[in-house]
Amino acid sequence: MTCYHPDNEAVTLAAQWLADQNPAPRPIIPELRKRFNISALEACEASAMARRFQIYRSAHA
Repeated sequence: MTCYHPDNEAVTLAAQWLADQNPAPRPIIPELRKRFNISALEACEASAMARRFQIYRSAHA
C-alpha cells in the first residue's frame, strides 16, 4: 500500500533526485526527509517511486 498522490510535487522531486543518485545515500529516509522537508511516509513513497523510475529507465534504455 502506498500513499501516492500525484499532486505531491515534493515526493516526485525527491524520487527523481534519489533515482539519479549512484550510489544512493544511506540511510535513505532521513536524507530525503532532511533534504526535501517531507514526512517519513512521504520519504518511503519517494523511495519506492525512485525504484520504479530506475526499473522503467533500465527497461526502456
